[in-house]
Amino acid sequence: MILLTGSNGQVGFELARRLPTLGPVLCAARAGADIALDLADLNTIEPVLDRARPQVIVNAAAYTAVDAAEDNVEMADRVNHRAVASIGAWAARNHALVVHYSTDYVFAGDGTSPYCEDQPIAPQSVYGRSKADGEIALRASGAAHLILRTAWVYAPRGKNFLLTMLRVAAERERLRVVDDQIGCPTSATTLADMTYRMLASPALRDKLGTYHVVSTGSTSWCGFARAIIQRAQQRGMLSRETPVDAITTGEYPAKARRPAYSVLSTAKLTRVFGIVPPSWQTGLDATMQQLQASCCGER
Repeated sequence: MILLTGSNGQVGFELARRLPTLGPVLCAARAGADIALDLADLNTIEPVLDRARPQVIVNAAAYTAVDAAEDNVEMADRVNHRAVASIGAWAARNHALVVHYSTDYVFAGDGTSPYCEDQPIAPQSVYGRSKADGEIALRASGAAHLILRTAWVYAPRGKNFLLTMLRVAAERERLRVVDDQIGCPTSATTLADMTYRMLASPALRDKLGTYHVVSTGSTSWCGFARAIIQRAQQRGMLSRETPVDAITTGEYPAKARRPAYSVLSTAKLTRVFGIVPPSWQTGLDATMQQLQASCCGER
């Protein structure tokens, strides 16, 4: 039995479609799932796990509101750290495997070459610290685990940069997007597929640990926005190709500090699991196709 938390989220939705080929999946979310589970309610986590008795827990739930976390420190810590500690403690006692998603925001972002898994972390925001603390707690729990750091996740549903850009591009004559933050845009479908392939890998228990699971290549938010708008216009999803002007982080003040450079190396993922992630452009093309099909009512 696989218990999937956050099954209604953009990553959870894709995992719920992919994981059943590995065995029975019990979807958990605050509402609208097989079982109700809110990671913010710490007292309910272990009772839910006791009833479900999963052999694998895939934790796709998280507090991801990066700026809001600066004012909601306790909530971010509860969901991203203390809930993960509870999951890890239960899994350790019951010999279950935990798959947990973390983030590029655990790094300081002052590097110039892709971060490897064993490089020091130095989160610069409340969100980043809460995710880093979650990683530390899961390792300390003694549970068998895979910690999968990912970045810049988007999907055809939910709240994400892709959908925001499509909306504002249809509303405005020009856009201004930050060009001095560099990362790895990763589609939820790509992330779910690579997670599935890791879980299906032979001798999985010999491959546990921390991995970077992102698309290959890198770009800025501005470069990502331009790629989104160009593809949307080419597919007839936008009536025109809205110009995107490059600006600096200083010109777009935000409450939380973002890493300037948070590109993640996937060399370990390829070396250990034999998985070569697709480029971020390939992932974007596939997601735009999904979105177009959904908008057109195709099945």
